[in-house]
Amino acid sequence: MYAVIKTGGKQYKVAKDQIVVVEKLAAASGDSVAFDQVLLVGEDEKTTLGAPTVAGACVMAEVVEQTRGDKIIVFKKKRRKNHRRRNGHRQHETVLRITEILTDGKTPAKTAKAAKPKAEPKADTEAKDKAVAKPAAKKATAKAKPAAKSESKPAAKPAAEKPAAEAKAPAKKAAPKAKTAAKSASKSETKPAAKKSEE
Repeated sequence: MYAVIKTGGKQYKVAKDQIVVVEKLAAASGDSVAFDQVLLVGEDEKTTLGAPTVAGACVMAEVVEQTRGDKIIVFKKKRRKNHRRRNGHRQHETVLRITEILTDGKTPAKTAKAAKPKAEPKADTEAKDKAVAKPAAKKATAKAKPAAKSESKPAAKPAAEKPAAEAKAPAKKAAPKAKTAAKSASKSETKPAAKKSEE
């Protein structure tokens, strides 16, 4: 049995247990996805064509992973203008495994994933029982804490009485450039001396 589904503006021919790479879907890895836009359903020699979709048909798939496609290079050029732009692009994709092709309004078979959430509420009720016991213990310790706080407050007061740190003096400005003026004067004196020695 095979079907043609539409997703992400494209059409895909799929069969059970087939791996399909489609445009990115908002689903996490391991989630189930239902495609109700089934355009065609085919069995051995019987083919049902939709107008535009097949009524009561649905394709179920499991998300294997979210990935990105191969890099493509986007190169733009305007001749005689010295204009060239090179960009790379990787398209976001979702990898799916087709689990079921359903017709005539059938519902998907329940998976083991649906059974797992039922097991979790039992653990949640145990956690709630523990949580109810913990607040009672917290209340008992909370009554003892105010007495301890009143004893610790006088110790905190001397820390508040510390003198404030003194403000730093502003940084001194740089001295005038007297050194550079002296250097230039010494250079001008040496040059004429050199010229005299040459003569």
